[in-house]
Amino acid sequence: MKKALLFDLDNTIYPVSAIADQLFTSLFNLLDENSAMINLSNTNTVELIKEEMTRRPFQHIADKFELDTNIRNQMLRALRQLTFDLPMEPFADYHELKPIPLDKFLVTTGFPKLQYSKIKQLGIAEDFKEIIIVDPDQSNRTKKDVFEWIMAKYNFQPEDLLVIGDDPESEIKAGLTLGIDTFLFDPAGKHLKAAATYRSDELITVLAILK
Repeated sequence: MKKALLFDLDNTIYPVSAIADQLFTSLFNLLDENSAMINLSNTNTVELIKEEMTRRPFQHIADKFELDTNIRNQMLRALRQLTFDLPMEPFADYHELKPIPLDKFLVTTGFPKLQYSKIKQLGIAEDFKEIIIVDPDQSNRTKKDVFEWIMAKYNFQPEDLLVIGDDPESEIKAGLTLGIDTFLFDPAGKHLKAAATYRSDELITVLAILK
């Protein structure tokens, strides 16, 4: 029987696409304004960067696309101070998971100021025993490290936990590496071949898994 759930935030509890245009306008404009630079000369590359910014930490994206140092630093400065202060709503299914009588932990990667602002606007802070934000700007800590820390602190075994997230290469991979069951939330069917213990296009499926 599971004792705790380890949740991701972005694209797991709420859809980033719902706020991306308002959240990233200035950053997207910066990319557009500098698209003539050699490493952004392909317009499709610019659009790929924008799309990845809705689902992956910026530092990983900057490394992958070898962003110009000047652009990278400008975007990092903006992201460190960025907050989101407009109303937000979680996925409708998330409300069905809130009453589950298990400890819940929120483990998310990103800039703390921005992540905490989203948590506040979603009104979900009280849903979790602990909220841990992995900040790649300050540390090489990974979600795997955080999961191990949670297990040590609360004396959990891998079989006690279920990781719930949308990214096969982040929280899902970390969970599988540690022998923890994972639930891959994949509403768009993008990761049909990705490794995961369970998968579904509906969060509410978690309830059936826990029965």
